[in-house]
Amino acid sequence: MGGVLLLDKPAGLTSTRALAKARRLLGEKKGGHTGTLDPFATGLLPLAFGEATKFSRFLIDARKGYRATLCLGRTSTTGDPEGLLSDPTPVTSTDRQIADVLGMFVGVQQQIPPMYSALHHQGRRLYELAREGIEVERAPRAIEIFGIELVDKSGEKLVISVNCSKGTYVRTLAQDIGVRLGCGAYLMGLHRTEVGPFHVDAAVSLEALEAAGTQAVERLLAPEVLVEGLPRRILSPAEAAAIVHGQSIAAEGAVPGETALFSAGGRFLGVGLADGAGRLTPVRLLVAREGADGPDFA
Repeated sequence: MGGVLLLDKPAGLTSTRALAKARRLLGEKKGGHTGTLDPFATGLLPLAFGEATKFSRFLIDARKGYRATLCLGRTSTTGDPEGLLSDPTPVTSTDRQIADVLGMFVGVQQQIPPMYSALHHQGRRLYELAREGIEVERAPRAIEIFGIELVDKSGEKLVISVNCSKGTYVRTLAQDIGVRLGCGAYLMGLHRTEVGPFHVDAAVSLEALEAAGTQAVERLLAPEVLVEGLPRRILSPAEAAAIVHGQSIAAEGAVPGETALFSAGGRFLGVGLADGAGRLTPVRLLVAREGADGPDFA
């Protein structure tokens, strides 16, 4: 049935390459990540395998947490360590002034995606155009910063923690902070600490996964961990049988919206949609488990 792996991605590895390595170590044919991390970034990269890939979107839409290290007083052409750096500028802001500036970024706002990103423009990645010296206009996107705090400041190095919505570019945030401080800044390090309900403390490294050998699959979490934020509904065997055959069922009192569906025995079946008018329709389901007498819905 597959499952979810909480991977602690190392620096220097793309998310796609990290996924390929984990898939090989687990012996899984089908897998996907739930939101990329830049190659220079480290930290939590949840990966979904097998049937769990059907529900990975619930993590793609989840909040993210980061510990970001900024270099104040310099800018980068890419916003990160891989670009060309400007000459140094004096940094005169106090910790109090920095904290005040950070507070200005909390809330809903518009952010322009960087050129060095994987977004598409007329069939090409933006970073491909940027490497050719081509810059195109990018539409701003609505993002939300739920919290941002000063963790440490040592010389020109500033460490902050950020809790934000999907689609937030921390590189762009670092650059914007530098503009507000009047000295410039770029993102010199990024460590993702949280994705939805998951924390990097529970993640495993590729080295540890490889050392586990055939027991590596024990690190997979059940697919239902991806839908823990949804309302939960227990179905009778008759209701479960109808749902897995694509039929809607009566669901009086169900909260309108998506619902995690479980059999009477507690087995995760998939996700359904309650219409608010007393009907529940299957949306995305696991493959039905076959028993000696056919599919098991108990």
